[in-house]
Amino acid sequence: MNIWENVIVALQGLVANKLRAALTMLGIIIGVMAVILGTAIGNGSRQQVLEKIQALGSNSMTIFAGQQKKGGVGFGFGSTQTLKLADAQAIRKSCPHVIAVAPQLQRNAQVKYGNQNTSTTILGTTPEFLQIAVFHVETGQMFTEKDVRGMRKVCVIGKTTAQTLFGDSAPIGKSVRIQGINFKIIGLMALKGSAMFGDPDDRVYVPVTTAQKMIFGVDYVSQIATQTATVDATTAAVAEIETALRKSHKLLPNADNDFMIRTQAEFMQTQEQAGEAFTFLLTGIAAVALLVGGIGIMNIMLVSVTERTREIGIRKAVGANNFNILFQFLIEAMTLSVCGGLIGIGFGFLTSSLIGSLLGWPTIISMTWVFIAFFSSATIGVAFGIYPAWKAAQLDPIEALRYQ
Repeated sequence: MNIWENVIVALQGLVANKLRAALTMLGIIIGVMAVILGTAIGNGSRQQVLEKIQALGSNSMTIFAGQQKKGGVGFGFGSTQTLKLADAQAIRKSCPHVIAVAPQLQRNAQVKYGNQNTSTTILGTTPEFLQIAVFHVETGQMFTEKDVRGMRKVCVIGKTTAQTLFGDSAPIGKSVRIQGINFKIIGLMALKGSAMFGDPDDRVYVPVTTAQKMIFGVDYVSQIATQTATVDATTAAVAEIETALRKSHKLLPNADNDFMIRTQAEFMQTQEQAGEAFTFLLTGIAAVALLVGGIGIMNIMLVSVTERTREIGIRKAVGANNFNILFQFLIEAMTLSVCGGLIGIGFGFLTSSLIGSLLGWPTIISMTWVFIAFFSSATIGVAFGIYPAWKAAQLDPIEALRYQ
């Protein structure tokens, strides 16, 4: 028989034993589906996070406070209180590549309006925050440098906070209470969507000096956001900022930095690595499923050889050689795995679409991975089918004809 006749015979065998064929292909189906689904979720999540990072501006940098250490254990960057407003002024004066500086103090607090209240994030900052964060006020206005210097009790609120406290009514001109202090709302931020570090729509923005002295009673800031004119200037800006802060903090030449500078490019690289690790983890799980599917194919093909011993003997008696028998059983094993692979691809596309529509998770199907999954399923059919096919080819025709 030629290759197409062997395929037809194999398909007829699948149709004649539907349940057994389905159970045999199950491992391949699950494995291929897992490869497509896992990579689709990984690619979609990675793309979504990268878009959010890029939306913050690829030419921006963030300076975090250093980490506190006790008994050789580090508590993470930001666990100390080494950043002050004076550091932001030092960066403005000593770093020519930096075009915008926004010190930030961020904490949670209860915000009240009438009988409505919500626990949200209070972000103390300066007007330059809008430029660095690529954000804008939709209604009203942002507080000014004069408001920052005068520690004015004014605020700008995000869309989510406004909806929670005021519903559909306009919040501009009304007052909310933060930590028992009345703040006049002068602006409503545009809708931005969730970001890497919290939800910018669920915040109340106040002058950083007001947040320090009136709301939280501290003299430090959580972080300092900065921006350069171009992406190419970030390397020079990082060096300038490091020099300025070491001088401002009076660090000795051999002392470690008590701050950390992170660029958007570093955030993107870190996220890219995390996304790749997640994708490879899911692919590894899928590979195990494919391996189990291959073992299932080998098992059922060995059973098939035993069941068809007499048939093999008859074929050899009428002129089939060892290669003909080996080729026939190898084609049958490949047909099982290829059919399982095709069904798995179908389920992979279907489940990716369902997850995207029902759960709202971003999914991006990579045709490269679809091809890899299909090629892997076909390869598994050959790899795990060759031993049963070889065993069938080696049967003695006389003994095979006697088999009952």
